[in-house]
Amino acid sequence: MSNEHHARRRLPPRAPARKHAAPRLATAARGLARRLGAVLLAAGLLLAWQAPARADAPLRVGGKNFTEQLILSSMTAQYLRAKGYATDLTTGLGSTLMRQALENGQLDVVWDYTGTALVVFNHVQEKLDAEQSYERVKTLDAKKGLVWLRASTVNNTYALAMPHERAEATGITTLSQYAKMVRDTPEKRHPFAVDMEFAARPDGLEPLKKAYELPLTRRDIIQLDPGLVYTALRNNQVDTGLVYTTDGRVKGFGLVLLRDDLNYFPAYNAAPVVREEILRAHPKLAEQLNALAAQLDNAAMTEMNYQVDIGQRPVDQVATDFLRQHGLI
Repeated sequence: MSNEHHARRRLPPRAPARKHAAPRLATAARGLARRLGAVLLAAGLLLAWQAPARADAPLRVGGKNFTEQLILSSMTAQYLRAKGYATDLTTGLGSTLMRQALENGQLDVVWDYTGTALVVFNHVQEKLDAEQSYERVKTLDAKKGLVWLRASTVNNTYALAMPHERAEATGITTLSQYAKMVRDTPEKRHPFAVDMEFAARPDGLEPLKKAYELPLTRRDIIQLDPGLVYTALRNNQVDTGLVYTTDGRVKGFGLVLLRDDLNYFPAYNAAPVVREEILRAHPKLAEQLNALAAQLDNAAMTEMNYQVDIGQRPVDQVATDFLRQHGLI
């Protein structure tokens, strides 16, 4: 998932919307500071003039308003400080605001998702695989002075999930197998939980049903707040539900992701995106950020999201631990 790029990014901040009842994303003091930073950045977007990048100026790192982005931005700021850079960190931003700040020169380094840039910011509707998506956004954004560095294998896209017990009992592991089961048992109800955004999107539920010949009817489809989809799955109130692949609740609630064997869902690979003039001012920066991206994958990201949202560990500490475990600081 979201704002603005993909269904999830239009949702409220991840703490209330994408997680269980009351996850703690950070301490109250840090949260207040970050919200203030976001407000100041929003006000700053009214300024048209930006000074050229200086090698001695702090690198301004930005992040969006959900757990995964809080972790990635904190990790990046810590990593860059360990490499000798001064950094300013601003988080809690909506996807569109963060993008505007990057384009306007008010942020220097962010993590974004290929699917977001492709569909929302560059309005590409063509269906592309992960590598094609990355190459397309890299080419299109280069014209705007934005450089996509190495894409990580973190792919925070959509998925259909089942409660572990049900997946084990049915032996279903793919969406095609699930669709066949629904087709073969038309007399049964197959409750499927989905957020209202995805249900209404022209590239959402209806095209998914068509692609997989999935005969879900109105009586099967239950539209819920995104956070309640996970709760319904955890409580075995539905057979399947729409989730996001690196969400910490997938692990925390013991959910099983069904493989998208027809590759219906687009790729949302996370990658560092940096202003071109910043890379010119800091010749080693691209290599250093590429080394960070190389250490990130879905398993690691899901685990970190889980530690914050389910384990209620501080974002900064989770990021620090990852950096130390991988010899990055």
